[in-house]
Amino acid sequence: MAKKFHPISELDAKMKPETLEKARKIAEKESLNIRLSMLREKHDIKQSEVSSFTQTAVSKLENRKDIKISTLIDYLDSLGMGLEIRTYPKGKPVSSEQEILLRV
Repeated sequence: MAKKFHPISELDAKMKPETLEKARKIAEKESLNIRLSMLREKHDIKQSEVSSFTQTAVSKLENRKDIKISTLIDYLDSLGMGLEIRTYPKGKPVSSEQEILLRV
């Protein structure tokens, strides 16, 4: 049986571990922006309809590289959502060792 070709896996294998980790961190930050706008859209809320924020402010927030936790809490509250931040030991599988750090 022939080995399946996985382009992403092939590229990952060619990258230095530190370069790969840096790329993953950048991708994770970008995915937060995408998830924020998708969450808003899932609830059929337009940028201009987010209370406590102007349309311009929502656009900037959904495209920011860094977001203050307090701003994220306010944004999610405007969507009728809460926020939970969990801690976990790095390098171990997700388990009961998780602890809730913040829930608002």
